[in-house]
Amino acid sequence: MPGPDIIYVIMLSITRGKKYGIITSLGLVSGILIHTTLIAFGVAAIINESDVLFNIIKIMGALYLFYLAFKTFKSSSNIEFNAPDNLDKSFVDLYKQGFIMNVLNPKVVIFFLAFLPGFVVKENGNITFQIYFLGIIFMIQAFIIFTLVSISSAKLTSFIRGSIKFEKVLYWLQILIFIAIGIYILFSQK
Repeated sequence: MPGPDIIYVIMLSITRGKKYGIITSLGLVSGILIHTTLIAFGVAAIINESDVLFNIIKIMGALYLFYLAFKTFKSSSNIEFNAPDNLDKSFVDLYKQGFIMNVLNPKVVIFFLAFLPGFVVKENGNITFQIYFLGIIFMIQAFIIFTLVSISSAKLTSFIRGSIKFEKVLYWLQILIFIAIGIYILFSQK
């Protein structure tokens, strides 16, 4: 099943176009640098061991997603497919939103804590360098996948363009996705 980041990129690409999905994807994968740094310097282990810190990050992430759901709810339900670049949010805002969504997802920190150390070989030298190298490889593959998902999703708009009923469904689906991801993060366990 696709993760919350992929689902968000799909929705954004369908409703606003592939550029919006790709810029948000850049923000999402940039957040991986933070997680990689946390692993490299051992902070992720502290987060993993501290229920309080884990819960603080989890609550902040969920609140941010609920805020995004509220902002979407307050906006117009009319969706302009393949809208011009100046609609709603700037590319900088989309980048920041993707970055914040990734950084405030404690499940990503835990995934990296479980995943990266398994590929580090002490005998191969500098462990910090190895962790960053693996993090960058992960970023590249994630960006390729996000970009392909964004392009594919944007192509769907030609099949659904002009359907007022579908616009309403997408409007509410965006709100529900933000809420669902927020609830998923809020009730997630280590």
